[in-house]
Amino acid sequence: MQIERKVRLVTEQKNIPKESPMPDFPMKEWSVKLFLLDQDGNKHPANCFTKVVYNLHPSFAEPQQTFHEPPFTCTNEGWGEFEMSVDMYTTEKAKITIFHDLNFQSPEYKNDHTIVFKNPSQALVQALRETGPVGNDDDAKNAKARKGAEGKKRKYAFDIEKMADAMTKLNEEDLLHVIQMIHDHKSDDTVTNNDIERGEFSIDLYTMPEALAKMIWDFLLTARTTA
Repeated sequence: MQIERKVRLVTEQKNIPKESPMPDFPMKEWSVKLFLLDQDGNKHPANCFTKVVYNLHPSFAEPQQTFHEPPFTCTNEGWGEFEMSVDMYTTEKAKITIFHDLNFQSPEYKNDHTIVFKNPSQALVQALRETGPVGNDDDAKNAKARKGAEGKKRKYAFDIEKMADAMTKLNEEDLLHVIQMIHDHKSDDTVTNNDIERGEFSIDLYTMPEALAKMIWDFLLTARTTA
């Protein structure tokens, strides 16, 4: 599963009465805030992130600055413009990185970035629901696929419900073999969710192409789990 969203970085800057090491460049106080956007472009707190790390120019005394609460405001002073990277964490290890051009051309400006959440956990999916459609339940293409597959339901020469029950009885090796079969032979309309973080894999059996369904059925017969 992949969920697409837009994040917005809002930068504010102003001159401050401090001496600059570069006479032609006045000292500035600047801040960067991060928001999540909904489908209408409205700003929302980016609660989907557990922390945000700003990687500043190495000349800063603290070039890597971490924040744990929305809007993840990073405030500093300086005279120079530079490009920073921003790491947005959904878990302790999983992160999405974007780049931001810090400049002093305007007192306030915004930059929008499109990001993709890959194989989000259920908790993350729930958080993303606040800003738009998520996952297979809200995907029109998948909904259409399910509807079309339901129309073919009675054409299968085997029992899909028995297949679902038999798959729960497979040992780990056989189950991994079935998952590999699905990855290798599924169609664009096949609805799957591979949650790597939680170690879970699911599939809507009614959206499988018939050739794949028969392949799995035959394998289950050899595994003797369909009785």
